[in-house]
Amino acid sequence: MNPEKRARNVAAAVHARLLRRHPGLRSEQASESLPIILGQRRIYVLPSSFGVGFGGVMLLMLLGALNYNNNAALLLTCVLGAASAQSMYGAFRSLHGLRLVTVKPGPATAGGPVRIMMGFEASLRPRGPLRLVAAGASHPFALDREARATISITLHAERRGWMHLPALKLESTWPFGLFRAWSWVHPETLALIYPVPEDGGPPPGRAGIDAKPVRLGRDSGEEYAGLRDYQPGDPPRRIAWRASARSDTLLFRLHESPPAQTLWTLRWDELRALDPERRIMRLARWVDEAHRDGREWVLELPQQILGPDRGSAHFHACMTALAILP
Repeated sequence: MNPEKRARNVAAAVHARLLRRHPGLRSEQASESLPIILGQRRIYVLPSSFGVGFGGVMLLMLLGALNYNNNAALLLTCVLGAASAQSMYGAFRSLHGLRLVTVKPGPATAGGPVRIMMGFEASLRPRGPLRLVAAGASHPFALDREARATISITLHAERRGWMHLPALKLESTWPFGLFRAWSWVHPETLALIYPVPEDGGPPPGRAGIDAKPVRLGRDSGEEYAGLRDYQPGDPPRRIAWRASARSDTLLFRLHESPPAQTLWTLRWDELRALDPERRIMRLARWVDEAHRDGREWVLELPQQILGPDRGSAHFHACMTALAILP
């Protein structure tokens, strides 16, 4: 066996042994419930590349001071060694006791970015410059005593449905950059990824539209159309009191109701000619169009019926149902 292959085998064996003794070094671990508190058994500290170089210089200074019996150089070496030890302790204390208390994913569509808001809390003492590393991007932040910081990270949503968050690394090189302390966190929070709406296509067919006219609720969406004299029998709630006070005559507000709309019934079974993913994409587009047009719609899926309703809550309920379809 050549020396290079032997060295690789030794390094692999040492790495495997370290992972067995210290499972916190792994980035792939079971998810954790919130809040996540960084304790001493899950924080790891190693010299940075700058720290390794600095240590080499200190070793040369120590050898030179002993060789020439130079007490001033020896004292300087001891002072720098104490500063190095303090740097290691400071990096550890930057992470020790840090709390991850909230993880809030934002709305996202498959194939696009998903924004995650993460809330951290300091306890008892301020925290030096920290970094949250996620998906190859670094997000620096710092915390004052008993303060809270919200960090926004962006991940890529590959497919619809529930998305598990990747392992996130918290690290610090404060105060001198000689040592790097890090820890992995694995929040169990899931992000819901909506399906991609179909890019163009036909509107709902006649079988998908009920001819039942639907008007918006009383006073909802009605537009102001002017004033007229009050007549007996008019509802008092529409009397324009301010305008009446200026004219000494009771005036009545006129409103123009929007035209009646057709109820959309979006049926899964009406799209038998399409494969399941294409059905989901088309229904997602129809739901999006109905929501943007302010319509009232019903979504009929194999195991549930949503609606009739309108508005943001109904939109998110329909998109959620489409996202988690098998």
